[in-house]
Amino acid sequence: MSEQHGKRIYMVVWFWLLALTAVEVFLAYKHLPVMTMLVLLMGLSLVKAALIIAYFMHLRFEKSSLTWTLMPPLVICIVLMIAFSFPDGIRLLDIRKG
Repeated sequence: MSEQHGKRIYMVVWFWLLALTAVEVFLAYKHLPVMTMLVLLMGLSLVKAALIIAYFMHLRFEKSSLTWTLMPPLVICIVLMIAFSFPDGIRLLDIRKG
């Protein structure tokens, strides 16, 4: 891969990260329902994280075996967050309302 081609890829990815961040900031000023806002911002954050991991951490150019080695811990972390953190957050939200 030529140096110019490599720089172009990083600039394109950087532009998309910047655009996604601008969308997130724009959404922050909109008065959307909390659940809608949460889903939108989490989805955009996942896309940004995937771009960062793929290009700036160079996993896009690694062997697929390395990527598959990293996926199970990621899935386990997400499942543990859903199992332990989110129920506590919902409980605290119910306490605030009640």
